[in-house]
Amino acid sequence: MAPYAASRSGSRLTALVATLLIPAAAVVVAACSVSPAGAQTPSASTLPACLVSRDGQSTALRVEVASTPDQRQRGLMDRQTLDENTGMLFTYDQLQPPGHAFWMFHTRIPLDIAYLDPSDRIAAIVAMEPCRSDSASRCPSYPAGVSFQSALEVNQGYFQAHNIAVGDRLELGPEATCGKAGHSAGQAAD
Repeated sequence: MAPYAASRSGSRLTALVATLLIPAAAVVVAACSVSPAGAQTPSASTLPACLVSRDGQSTALRVEVASTPDQRQRGLMDRQTLDENTGMLFTYDQLQPPGHAFWMFHTRIPLDIAYLDPSDRIAAIVAMEPCRSDSASRCPSYPAGVSFQSALEVNQGYFQAHNIAVGDRLELGPEATCGKAGHSAGQAAD
């Protein structure tokens, strides 16, 4: 979970997110309520996605998009579980420097994070452990080590289990090729 930056404006990802999510925002605002501490709050916006390996194999998943500073700061905090074929995609306006880091304060789930370059290729993958401390200053941070435009968090071990590695790419929304000719699709949570 990362406490920084703004959405990826001007890119095809931002246009796709805006097209698919703006109608949902009105529904979410009307349905907002205060949740008890630790309760899972359903995401307002999930999109179909596909992780495509360099050999053409693909794995389908659904991603929640964190494109605002508040959404990125909240991330997956206080959730007890993350469904098997789901993740959270953090998007940014600007290319983030290699030192930009995510942390696991109040994040209860062991996660892997893939840092994606501007062409949505995985530039680095890092395993992150939950921080059990009530003090943010005692939680380790996980810098990307590479410049990145977005980051995808999934359950720890997900990338390895699906043979996803550095150099593979993320496709998002209707453009995702999972299940199309030439690709072997995984099963996505709906």
